[in-house]
Amino acid sequence: MSKLSETLASAPWARGLTPEERSRVERDTASRIYPKGSFIFRVGDVVDYWMGIVDGLAKMTVLQSDGAATSFVAVGPGSWFGEGSVIKHVRREYDGVTLRNCEVAFMPRATFMWLLERSLPFNRFIIDQLNERLWQFVGLAQRDRLLDPNARVALSLASLFNAQLSPGIGSALVISQEEIAELAGLSRQRTNEALKLLGEKGLLRTERVGITVLDLKGLQNFKT
Repeated sequence: MSKLSETLASAPWARGLTPEERSRVERDTASRIYPKGSFIFRVGDVVDYWMGIVDGLAKMTVLQSDGAATSFVAVGPGSWFGEGSVIKHVRREYDGVTLRNCEVAFMPRATFMWLLERSLPFNRFIIDQLNERLWQFVGLAQRDRLLDPNARVALSLASLFNAQLSPGIGSALVISQEEIAELAGLSRQRTNEALKLLGEKGLLRTERVGITVLDLKGLQNFKT
């Protein structure tokens, strides 16, 4: 079984689908491979697909008028995203960039809307997804406008460990300090200082090849 097939079979939104619905999803959904640093999509692209991360890690980012890029959310294995834009059928207002090599799934908008119109379990999942995404964006807005660097790192990491939005990520994640720095919009040195502080407070443990979260609520509520 391919990684894409495994991702579709294990997706939380697929649990309530009928055999007919599952068959169409499997038939219509394809995946593409993107190397690290690639654009999955660009500002202005028409949203014709619902997307999911089969493998890898990516970020959504906005280029500011001064040329600086602001990252506002990351998506890892098992994450599906962009449902609001798919429903509205609007153009992208941000870029999607890979932080490492990625395999990305693409479900056509026609298939997504077909499920939305006929499947009550799928509808419930999308409503929960939109509510959780709204909560996430509120927290990230707070991160960018109000919080110090330590809290920026804490909230950036907490946004990754979300059972609804990133079901493929458990308490541990293989992620480099460079990737965390990109998500938080900080230098690698300052990110390292923040990780040490968060570790001293018992919120996480820095591993040789990643991060283990010890207190997710503590990360979500960390202020200074």
